Amino acid sequence: MKLSLRYRILSGYALVLLLLFFMMLFSLFTLQRLGRASASILRENYRSIIAAEHMIAAIERQDSALLLILAGFPEEGRAQFARNLPDFMQWLGREKDNITIEGEAELAQRIESGYLSYSEASQPLLNAALVGPERAGGYYHQSVLPLFLRVRQSCEDLRELNQLTMYESSERARHVAGRATASLLATGTAVILLGLFFSFLLSNLIVRPLARVIEGIRAIEKGNFEVEVASGSGDELGRLASAFNSMARQLRRFHELNIGEIMAEKKKSETIIQTIDDGIVVLDPEARVTDLNLKAAEILGVEPADFRGQHLLELLANEEVFRQLKKVLAEGKLPPAGGEENTLTVEKGEDRRYYQFLLSPIQHKPGRIQGAVLLLRDVTRLKELNQLKSEFIMKASHELKNPLTGLTMNIALLRESASGSLKDKERQLLGNAEEDLRRLRTLVNDLLDLSRMEAGKLTMEIGTASLAPIVEKALEAMRAQAEEAAIAISAELPAELPAVLADANKILWVLTNLVANALRYTPRGGFVRILAEQDEAAVRVEVRDNGQGIPYEDQARLFEKFFQARGGASGSLGIGLAICKEIIRAHRGAIWVDSAPGQGSAFSFTLPRADRS
Repeated sequence: MKLSLRYRILSGYALVLLLLFFMMLFSLFTLQRLGRASASILRENYRSIIAAEHMIAAIERQDSALLLILAGFPEEGRAQFARNLPDFMQWLGREKDNITIEGEAELAQRIESGYLSYSEASQPLLNAALVGPERAGGYYHQSVLPLFLRVRQSCEDLRELNQLTMYESSERARHVAGRATASLLATGTAVILLGLFFSFLLSNLIVRPLARVIEGIRAIEKGNFEVEVASGSGDELGRLASAFNSMARQLRRFHELNIGEIMAEKKKSETIIQTIDDGIVVLDPEARVTDLNLKAAEILGVEPADFRGQHLLELLANEEVFRQLKKVLAEGKLPPAGGEENTLTVEKGEDRRYYQFLLSPIQHKPGRIQGAVLLLRDVTRLKELNQLKSEFIMKASHELKNPLTGLTMNIALLRESASGSLKDKERQLLGNAEEDLRRLRTLVNDLLDLSRMEAGKLTMEIGTASLAPIVEKALEAMRAQAEEAAIAISAELPAELPAVLADANKILWVLTNLVANALRYTPRGGFVRILAEQDEAAVRVEVRDNGQGIPYEDQARLFEKFFQARGGASGSLGIGLAICKEIIRAHRGAIWVDSAPGQGSAFSFTLPRADRS
């Protein structure tokens, strides 16, 4: 059975990994030996050295005490001698409990017997009655001092014995470390050499078939479609060679394909494009027309043979189309689809037609734009239906306004005349009726305002305005509602934000409506922020939240009249955003939404700068 390439690679490196594992175990064993050797140095000898140092210090202080007595300070001398007696005995006891090396027990016994003799010989000096002052000096030199020197020397011998043992242990540890270093170097060198050997072997095993495949690719690149690569093995490299050969055969068949079939397919595509009811215009990166179908020629009023090389503005003088075209050619992104701003009007005599346009980039490779396609769709019928609907809404709203006013006055008179005889339930019903009438009046007023905006009859008091106070008023108006819903609302405006051309009251209405919508769809503990930034010609205002977001399929229709996104608030008629759109359009601005389900929404609109008008 032939081994796969993966199995060969794993088998080759498994041995290296096994060697590394054994090297790791050997290193751990060596480090433990070093650790034990080092620990023995401290554990076995350091305590004895400390004990010897303390015994030397204690007996020297006792000897100094005897000299104080001889110098005429008996009380101080006796007290000092007595204080150091238990210290010496304590450290002597610790030394006797820590005997670990040869000869240490004899030294400890010698120190103990010598110190006992020294203590007995010191008693006459400590008791003045036993030795007179005239004999004290001679007694000290003859009987006490030799014992003191003998005990001190024994302590020093104990210290030197343990120091010598520590040095010998250190030397043993050094030798162990040297052997460990040599062993690790030898083992590491062997592992490295084996790793290099297997790496060289595997690299040759992999590179040779790949080199043959690369040569085949270069041959195909030069036009030689007859090339094939030998696939002797059944592993991954062999399958790669087989796949390459299959690809070469497919390319050879494509290369041999009858050019007539290709031309037939091209003719079929052209026929389909020419018979489409929508106008199609193909543009190059300089916005010059390279192709168009019969419907587009009819819409633009040109002969099919006379369009080539003409600039789009020569055929269609529409600033919005050209603005979006420049953006598509520069960024390679699709502009927003639909909406009134994507509708153009074409007049031919008394006939007026409306076309919705859509621009799409032509990209051969990502980031390489070769032009754009302009699609023109006839929406005249939809436009007329929408206009009829708007007229009906305006007339219906006007007709409803007077009856609603009469009903409001009648309910108010009824409440006033029968206030004393009404029961609580009846008062509640009257209150509910007044609230419903108030909502109806508000709705009718909104419908009238929307109709006036669409007809261009709503008065706009546009002037130079600062956005900061408008934003502050909007926040103040919605602060109580935000606090009740436990949602943080705030504004983040640049300090040098320029003034805009706007009707302050209308923009305040837009901001209040957008903030109210954001609060409605944001959970408790969320946030709503008003942001702003400027560019060369406009100021962009954004209302951002971290609420439930808007489904992608609903975002294109969000600003249409009477449209409600799925999951929207019940009882809403769906005209608030439509009114916002008309207000912003009246300011020569744009409004749009960026949202993702579950990730919040950002409603943005632009206003022209006052210093660029």
